[in-house]
Amino acid sequence: MTFPNTGSVLTTLTQLTQQHRVKALLERVRNISVKEFICLLDFITAEFQQFLRAIELINNEALETMLEDILEVITLKMGQVLQAELSTIYLVDNAKGYLWSKIRQANSDRPLEVRLPLNAGIPGHVANTEKSLIVPDAYNHPLFNPDLDKQLGYHTRDILCMPVKSSKGHIVAVIQLTNKAGDQPFNEEDEQEFQRFVDDIGVILESCQLFYQAGRNQRGANALLKATQILGQSLDLETTLKSVMEQARILMQADRSTLFLLFRETNELWTKVATADGITMFEIRIPANRGIAGYVASTGQPLNIPDAYKDPRFDPTTDQRTGYRTRNILCLPVYNSAGSLIGVTQLINKHQGSFTSSDEEFMRAFNIQAGIALENAKLFESVLIEKQYQKDILQSLSDAVISTDMEGRIVTINDAALELLGCPVKQTNDRIHKSNWEQKLMGRLVWEVVPIENLQMRLEDSLKTGANHYVPEQSLTVGLYVHSSCSREKEQINWSEIANQNGHEITGCKCILAIPDRTNPDYYITWNQPKPAPENIKETPEEEIPYLIHKDQIKNIERSVNLSVKPLTNPEGAVRGGLVVLEDISQQKRMKNAMYRYMTPGVAERVMAQAEDTLMIGERKEVTILFSDIRGYTTITENLGAGEVVSLLNQYFETMVEAVFDHEGTLDKFIGDALMAVFGAPLSLQDHAWKAVKTALDMRQRLAKFNQQRRAKNQPIIAIGIGISSGEVVSGNIGSHKRMDYTVIGDGVNLSSRLEGVTKEYRCDIILSEFTYNLCHQHIWVQELDKIRVKGKQEAVKIYRLISDRSQPLDQETQQFLHYYNLGREAFLSRKFSQAITQFEIAQKFLPNDPALNIHLERARKYLSQPPAKEWDGVHEMTTK
Repeated sequence: MTFPNTGSVLTTLTQLTQQHRVKALLERVRNISVKEFICLLDFITAEFQQFLRAIELINNEALETMLEDILEVITLKMGQVLQAELSTIYLVDNAKGYLWSKIRQANSDRPLEVRLPLNAGIPGHVANTEKSLIVPDAYNHPLFNPDLDKQLGYHTRDILCMPVKSSKGHIVAVIQLTNKAGDQPFNEEDEQEFQRFVDDIGVILESCQLFYQAGRNQRGANALLKATQILGQSLDLETTLKSVMEQARILMQADRSTLFLLFRETNELWTKVATADGITMFEIRIPANRGIAGYVASTGQPLNIPDAYKDPRFDPTTDQRTGYRTRNILCLPVYNSAGSLIGVTQLINKHQGSFTSSDEEFMRAFNIQAGIALENAKLFESVLIEKQYQKDILQSLSDAVISTDMEGRIVTINDAALELLGCPVKQTNDRIHKSNWEQKLMGRLVWEVVPIENLQMRLEDSLKTGANHYVPEQSLTVGLYVHSSCSREKEQINWSEIANQNGHEITGCKCILAIPDRTNPDYYITWNQPKPAPENIKETPEEEIPYLIHKDQIKNIERSVNLSVKPLTNPEGAVRGGLVVLEDISQQKRMKNAMYRYMTPGVAERVMAQAEDTLMIGERKEVTILFSDIRGYTTITENLGAGEVVSLLNQYFETMVEAVFDHEGTLDKFIGDALMAVFGAPLSLQDHAWKAVKTALDMRQRLAKFNQQRRAKNQPIIAIGIGISSGEVVSGNIGSHKRMDYTVIGDGVNLSSRLEGVTKEYRCDIILSEFTYNLCHQHIWVQELDKIRVKGKQEAVKIYRLISDRSQPLDQETQQFLHYYNLGREAFLSRKFSQAITQFEIAQKFLPNDPALNIHLERARKYLSQPPAKEWDGVHEMTTK
C-alpha cells in the first residue's frame, strides 16, 4: 500500500468519516503491514504539522500585514510581467456588495482606500460577467470612471481587467492593469499571458481571505472574551463607560469608540469622553434623534457606513473643528435585559479597511454583554445614590434620629442625636469624637444610652405591633465626662468649671458619654456599660476610663424633648426595625428656631455662641438699614384672587430674603409688601454699608429674573423701590423668652424708610443716603440726585441713585452725562441758574429721559424767572412720607 501524498490520505479519512464509513476505513487499515502503517502515521503527522503551522499563522498578530504584503507582491509582479505602469487587485466583498482595494499614492505614505460597487465601472463589469475586458482607450469607454484619476493625479490610457476565481469557481478578485509600457495598448496576448498563473493567484487570494477571516475571527473571539471579562470587573458607571469604550475599540481595531447612554426623560444621548490629557472626562449631550448615533437610537437599526462623508446623516462640523478625518463608522444599539434600548455604541475609522458584517456580529455579541454591564452599573449607581440620599436626609434633619434593628439595637444615628447626647461634633476635631461615639453607640440597646422614661416599653411595642408613639416634653438627662488624658494637665482641670461649660466648647479633650446610675444618684456610668463582675474589678489605671464617675466630675446635660417612636417597614408592610425621633424643645433650641426666621443658621450660631441673653440686652450699634417696597402693589393685586396674592408675595419674598441672607443681613420684618433688613446687627460687620449695597444690587438682578418668569406666564410684572441709610441704632429683642421679636430702632431706620418712598419721586429703584455712600463710595457708581429734608426731620441729607458697582467701568455715554449733570448741579447750588440750564441741556443730549435731570432743569428754569429767597440753601423739602 502506497501513499502518493499526504493530502490524499487525509482527504480519504475525511470522506470516510463524513460518509459514516468508519468500519470500511478500519478494514483497510487492519490489513496493512507495520511498515505501511508507520508510513501512514508519518504522512498524517506531517499533514497535522502543517495544520499546526496554519493555526500558529492564524494566531499571529502580524497576519494582516503579512497578507497585505502578499497582495502587494502579487500586484507588483503582475505589473512587471505584463509591463503595466499600475496594477491593482480589487478584492470582492459579496456581503457588502463592493470591490475593495488599497492604492499607493505618490505624495503620501498612507495608501488610498478605494471601494467600488459590484455593479459599476470596468472592475464591476468584469466581476459580474466573469469575463476579461480590454479597453484600448479608457476615456472613450462608457464604463470608465475618471474620478480615481482625479484623486491620484493620474491619467489612464488603456486597461486590461481580468477576473480571478477560487478553486470552487467563485469570483474572489478582479485584477486591473493600467497603461501598458510603450505605444501599444494591452492585447489578447497579454490576456493569455495572464491566464498562465491566474489559477494560482486565485488559490493564493482565496487562501489569504480565508486566513484573514479565520485569524480575524480568532482574535475577535479572544478580544470579545477579554472584553466581557473586563466589563464585569466594576460596578462604577464611569469606570464601566471607559471600559466599554476601550474594549470596543480594541475588539474592532478602531481608532475611536464612544458609548452613548439614552436618557428618555430628556430625549438625549449622553456620554463622557476624555480630554487631550487622557484623564479628565467631560460630558457630551446630543438630541436622541440627531446624527448617526441619533438615527440608531431612534430606530434601533444598526448602521455600517463605509464612507461617512457620503452619508447625509453624518455631521462633519466636529471634524472641521478638530482637524480629524472620519472615514467609516459602525454604530449599533445597546439593549438591557428587558429588551429596551439604553444606549448606542459608535466606532470610528477601522485601522484596516472598513467595518464588515463580521464586525457587526462581534459588536452585537459585545453589546449584549455591555448592556448587562451598563444595566448593573446604573442599578448600582442608583442604589448608591439612594443610600447617600437617605444618609444626607438623615444628617440634614435638625431633630435627633436613631434607627434600630428588631432587638432595639442602634443601626444608625445622625449628628443631631450625637449632639443631643453631648458629643462635641462641632469642634475642630469633631471627626475623632464622632467616630469614637458612633463606635461606642452602634449595636447598643437604644434605651441604655438614651435614658428616657418608658422608651424601652414604647419601642418594643412598636417593633411588635407596628404602633406609633408620640410623647411630648420628655426629660433627657445625660452627663459628659472629660477624660484626664486631656491636653491640659489633670491638676489644671477645674471640674466644676467644665460642668458649667457647653459640650461644644470643651476643646482638646476626650469627651465621654455618661449615664446617671439609677441605683446611686451621686454617680454616672461611662457609656452605661454593664457592671463588671466583682472578681474582675481592679484598680483603674490613670490612663483608663473608670466605670463609675462621681457627679462632681461630670458636666450635666438636661434636655427637654418631644419623643416619637415609629416602626420601619419593608415594601410588604412588615416591620423591619424601629425609629426613635427626639425633637429638642429646650430654651436654646426655641431661641435658635426664632432666630432662624430672620437670619441664616450660620449667623444665628455665631450669635448664640456669644452669650445666651445677647439678644435680650439692648445695645447701640453702627448699622445699615435697607427698606424695599413693591411699586403699585394695590393696582397689581386688585385684579388677583387671595390665593394669587399670597403666592405672588411668597415667591417674591423667597428670592429677596435669599439676597439678604447671602450678604449676612438680618431680616427684621415684613410690613405688608415691604421688607426691612439690617446689616451689622446683631453681629457687627465692618463693611455693613457695602454688604447692604451688594444686597440691593442682587435684589435688582433677582427681580429681573423674577419678572422674566412672570412674563413667560403672562402675569403682571412688578417694580420695587429700595432705600438704604447707615447710622447708629438701638438693637435687641423686644419681648420675652417665650415671645421674641428682634428689631432695631433709631433715626437711621426712619431715614431708610423715607428714602424708599423718595424713589417714587425720582423714578429710580435704589437710593442711598450720604451716610451709606461715604462708607462705600470707592466700590460704586452713583448719580447725586439731590439734597433733601424728609418730612419730620430738620437736618438735610444728600441722596444718590445707585447705578452699579465698580466691577465694570461706566459706558462713555453715562460718563459724559454725569460730567455735565454734576457741573449743572454745582451751578444750580451756586444760584447760577442760567449756567446750570446750559450744562443740564448738554447732559440731556446723552440721557434725555433721566428723571433727576429733568427735575433740576425744571427747577432751574423756574428760579431763573422767579429767584428763590436769599436764605435758600438748595435743599428740597419733602412734603410726604
